[in-house]
Amino acid sequence: MTKTELFIKLAQPNESGVSRWVDISEFTGEYACLTFGNGASWARKESILAKKYNIEFDKDKTKGNCIDRLRLNGFNNGDYSQYIRADIKRAIKSQRCVVLGTSNPEVDHKNGMKNESRVMRNEAQRLEDFQPLSKAANDAKRQFCKECRQTRVRFDAKRLGYPISYYCGKATHNFEENACEGCYWNDIMEFKRHLTEKK
Repeated sequence: MTKTELFIKLAQPNESGVSRWVDISEFTGEYACLTFGNGASWARKESILAKKYNIEFDKDKTKGNCIDRLRLNGFNNGDYSQYIRADIKRAIKSQRCVVLGTSNPEVDHKNGMKNESRVMRNEAQRLEDFQPLSKAANDAKRQFCKECRQTRVRFDAKRLGYPISYYCGKATHNFEENACEGCYWNDIMEFKRHLTEKK
């Protein structure tokens, strides 16, 4: 098997081309040849794997610029991507940040894990899959989502002074497609609606 075929076997992407995060510690035994040598040559943007899939790298666990884990996030053929449709961008950018109320927001994927196969298909995206966030709020969310992915512990909204941690779901997750549901950062307006309902 080629390295590309071996990684696909290990990562097991679904029908939408989305896989789980694969830690480099898994490159043992049958998969030992996948160990990164000269800059992850088999996963570079010009590689066979990258021509078929969108590849995401995570370098947050260790110091320096070393790759800690990677995953496949949709097909790289125009059908699946992390891009947001132009009509959705226009609609979101015409709104105000749901945290700070400022204008000219960034367009944020509500699902910080970006692991919902439907949302990664441009033609299947819906306006309600996104929310307007200022750069400051979006940067904060990005950091908290990284921590969530690394620890598998969801963000606790009590850290921001709210009376509840999340309106549904548990503290921990296993990268399920709906793992973000109920988290403050996933849908801030929906989170606030649940606060009102509890009164």
